[in-house]
Amino acid sequence: MFDKILIANRGEIACRVMETARAMGVRTVAVYSDADAAAKHVQMADEAVHIGGPAPADSYLKGDVIIRVAQESGAQAIHPGYGFLSENPGFVDAVEAAGLTFIGPSADAIRKMGLKDAAKALMEEAGVPVVPGYHGANQDAEFLAGEAEKIGYPVLIKAVAGGGGKGMRLVEQPSDFADALKSAQGEATTAFGNPDVLIEKYIQQPRHIEVQVFGDGTRAVHLFERDCSLQRRHQKVVEEAPAPGMTAEMREAMGQAGVRAAEAIGYKGAGTVEFIVDGSDGLRTDGFWFMEMNTRLQVEHPVTELITGVDLVDWQLRVASGESLPAQQDDLTITGHAFEARLYAEDVPKGFLPATGTLTHLSFPAECRADSGVRAGDTISPWYDPMISKVIVHGATREVALSKLRRALERTEVAGTVTNLAFLGALAAHEGFGRGEVDTGLIARDLEALTAVGEVPVAHWIAAAQRALGVHQPGEDSGFTLWAPLHRAVQLTHGEACLDISVEVLGPQAQRWQLDDSSYEVTFDGAVWRHSGDPLPNVAEADGRLTVFGRISSIFDCIDPLDRAGTAGGDTNVIEAPMPGLVKAVFAEAGADVKEGDRLAILEAMKMEHSLLAARDGVVAEVLASAGDQVEAGAALVRLEEADS
Repeated sequence: MFDKILIANRGEIACRVMETARAMGVRTVAVYSDADAAAKHVQMADEAVHIGGPAPADSYLKGDVIIRVAQESGAQAIHPGYGFLSENPGFVDAVEAAGLTFIGPSADAIRKMGLKDAAKALMEEAGVPVVPGYHGANQDAEFLAGEAEKIGYPVLIKAVAGGGGKGMRLVEQPSDFADALKSAQGEATTAFGNPDVLIEKYIQQPRHIEVQVFGDGTRAVHLFERDCSLQRRHQKVVEEAPAPGMTAEMREAMGQAGVRAAEAIGYKGAGTVEFIVDGSDGLRTDGFWFMEMNTRLQVEHPVTELITGVDLVDWQLRVASGESLPAQQDDLTITGHAFEARLYAEDVPKGFLPATGTLTHLSFPAECRADSGVRAGDTISPWYDPMISKVIVHGATREVALSKLRRALERTEVAGTVTNLAFLGALAAHEGFGRGEVDTGLIARDLEALTAVGEVPVAHWIAAAQRALGVHQPGEDSGFTLWAPLHRAVQLTHGEACLDISVEVLGPQAQRWQLDDSSYEVTFDGAVWRHSGDPLPNVAEADGRLTVFGRISSIFDCIDPLDRAGTAGGDTNVIEAPMPGLVKAVFAEAGADVKEGDRLAILEAMKMEHSLLAARDGVVAEVLASAGDQVEAGAALVRLEEADS
């Protein structure tokens, strides 16, 4: 076994590999870009080395630099993760030429599976079923149109060097073929530098089912199948194992096809053989066809691990170090069912646009496995994939596992960026999906319903206002006085909506809330606040922004009257404490120029921090308080004077 390995990747897959390496007693070396200097994978590694700028071309794609770091650090092997250099045969050659071990397949195996047309020809030779189509070298437009006629419409045009849906066009009738071909070739040239395409029969109700294989360079086994049919624009969203509706005969046929594919190319390590399956009339042994082989570990590998009890990274390291296959086919069994949902920072209402932001809060329920490369306080960078985490669950049956997925998504809490969490929750609750009626068109057909944004629940407004006003903790310090119920007010905005909200604190365990013209009561039951019998949701606050968690999270901005009070009044020369409190920080310095709106001090009051701002441009004449001072309402904290003209 290796003593030390370098992981040529970042994010959640780098962290995932490190976890297993640590459990095996193998030391790890991380590499990182400028943007990842404080990243989770850097902190987890035994050693970390900076390799370049934030753009992948300046860091994670610099194979020569990565190899040099491995040599200088004393690493014996390189794990590529997925993406970046993981399926680059030239990198594999360079790793081995440097005297290091590549934890993955040979460069020859990667090359053989790198182009879809050549891979399909190879699979046909190996007896693996291939979708009817044309995979040859003749790229003449008229010839390809003739081949499409032979195959029968509808057909799919696909870039031979493609991936992620690029260079792919569905053509439903002959009159559309020429334009679709030109468009696909143009996109393929831009994306891959290769305009060549293949033509395939389009499956009317397709399912995407893939087989996890593992080889030692000579023999291979399969670890059953995963269903990855829930896709949006050819990108996987939710994956599960085993596939719903799978029969023993179909599993045997697909598994053996996957093994034949792996053994045909002398495959070593973890790989995935992807099949397109006709789901229009159940799963049939004559209704699946080879699509492509991914010569690396897949993003969705955890669902296979949960149903088989196999740590695939452990197997990768053992086989790469020279051991034989850790198990025979008959040793492998399926236990229960698993789901994985990909949680991304993306703006769903704006067409799933990738989003950025600093994660002010991040929490996952204990009953799920969360493979994540970020923590609270980390920034989702514009340079890389905006994945926050993979939310993974396992249950005794599909029904149990799906129920656990729904609950895990409802209890996952993310603040600081928009996410697709509500969309994932809607998918998990989809009735057809619940019945196992899955195909690659499900999301597109029901997209409007899956992305619908409902009204913000009253409980969310109250929970946010509770936190904004500092009355979310029950007890004597929650604002109740001996002589009368205390009234407090706040203004909250949610998108375009704006509400004036006030509370009458009736006692340590009761509050009456007024939301514009409507009144509501909440009570504390000794453990949680309740509205209409249901617990109020959890809230995270950062810089005046409140995120309320639930099946659908809501984001509110607090228009704090105390912030305005610090600058209100006739005398704009003196910044006063609007109420009794603790001076947490003072930013003003005597003689410093300030602009209107500059933050001069922070006052902690009512369990909230309130920024006191300059009401006008000027010069700080005098600082009258220091951090740590307890001050009364109206106390002068900073005095301004006019700037010299």
